[in-house]
Amino acid sequence: MNTLLRPRVRGPQFTRRRFLRGMGAALALPMFESLIPRLSAASKLSRPATTATGMPVRTAFLYHPNGVNLKLWHPVGEGKDFQLGKTHEPLAAFKDKLQVFANLDHDCAVARYTTPDGRVLNDGGGDHARAPGVWLTGTRVAKSEKDIHAGVSIDQVLAQHIGQLTRFPSLELISDGSRKTGNCDSGYSCEYEYNISWRSPTTPNPPEPNPRLVFERLFGAGSPEERKANLAMRKEQRRSVLDFVLEDAKALKGDLGFSDKQKLDEYLTSVREVEQRIGKVETFGAVPDPGVEAPTGTPGDFGDRMDIMLEMAYLAFVTDSTRIASIILARDGDDRTFTWLGQRGGHHSTSHYKNNENRSGNTPEQNLAWMGEIEYWYMQRFAKFIKKLDEAKDADGTSVLDNSILMYGAGNSDSNSHTHYNLPTLVVGGGGGALNPGRYVNAQPLRDPMLAPTNRGGNGSLPAQKGVPMSNFFVGLLDKLGVEGVERFGDSTGRFTDI
Repeated sequence: MNTLLRPRVRGPQFTRRRFLRGMGAALALPMFESLIPRLSAASKLSRPATTATGMPVRTAFLYHPNGVNLKLWHPVGEGKDFQLGKTHEPLAAFKDKLQVFANLDHDCAVARYTTPDGRVLNDGGGDHARAPGVWLTGTRVAKSEKDIHAGVSIDQVLAQHIGQLTRFPSLELISDGSRKTGNCDSGYSCEYEYNISWRSPTTPNPPEPNPRLVFERLFGAGSPEERKANLAMRKEQRRSVLDFVLEDAKALKGDLGFSDKQKLDEYLTSVREVEQRIGKVETFGAVPDPGVEAPTGTPGDFGDRMDIMLEMAYLAFVTDSTRIASIILARDGDDRTFTWLGQRGGHHSTSHYKNNENRSGNTPEQNLAWMGEIEYWYMQRFAKFIKKLDEAKDADGTSVLDNSILMYGAGNSDSNSHTHYNLPTLVVGGGGGALNPGRYVNAQPLRDPMLAPTNRGGNGSLPAQKGVPMSNFFVGLLDKLGVEGVERFGDSTGRFTDI
């Protein structure tokens, strides 16, 4: 018989987790206003990543490959008085909920790097490995195919403080394939290109490339072997995971008010639609054995797969299954040809816009235009994710987007030059009221965000005027999330608080 897990109310520290359970299924649910005690607006919970009214604050880090066309990325104007760049036009409806940052740097990602203790490291090529390896760690990565070494990433520092509040401390996703071994860029391990989340300096958190396995992890029940068997049973019987929790759903509706009943119906419809979309994607190819060491092929169209992965993050957030997600949209160095945009050269090759590496015969200006088209396409996917979070409501009536911090960025800035200063950085959401959105923020006003790179290689050609370390930004971000006691992170020199 199905069992409905009901919350136990313990004053302000009430348990909000509810599940619909059935044979082989455990469906986490959103929070419902009907089922939580009233909290005064002035009440404060002692836990970080939680609003004054007890709502969870979610944080996601989305990685964009191969740098950007800076002229199309950066807005015109400053502060609240700005116009979005072409790349961000798909986000126009959310202009008052986003912040674009300029002049945040990762000095330790350049080839020629002077360490804080004065040592000079000159590691040569490998910017497409250093960029993602450093992005969330702020730590120089070791140039090696086998002896990998980075740093604990900011998402995992956050998980150390709030991971115990949810079923999953964090969720790692990739809409590209995955690869665990080999040399992917100039002597650097593939681990750096295919991971942005690191639980220790030598242990990455591998992102899941298969949407079906993500779905089963979120909504299946039992061990991995049991979930696999349950999935096979549902496929054989052509049944949905929802078919096994309908009894609980009917019982739950009796406890809900009218608006919460609508919310439940909308949520269950969303779960079923995602399940159906995954089934459709799988018709394009068999789900591979995730234990293979070669790159893991993932079924279906790239855009569809990315949309489904973002939908997985959305479902995880609205059910408070996790409050932390890292999502690699595509690995750095990805050379996919965007034929559906009418292009003839691969993304990575086109990103070297001055060198005609894509053999298209394009001028540098034409290659930059292609880069802009690709970045606009990625931003359209991101915009759909934002829209769903904005339309979803937490139990206190605020939008899930207002209770989120979504950081979208890249570890390379100017792609032709492999620069790691003035990194593309976009933050969307209100952070539960902790952020100051609707702005264009130049972290180093003395430096022009459109400063032209001086050469092709990321070999220490940093501008004379230093920017703000990205690691300072991360320390400030932890402050906004209510995480206390973190004074240093990566190569931070302080904290950046204007977020």
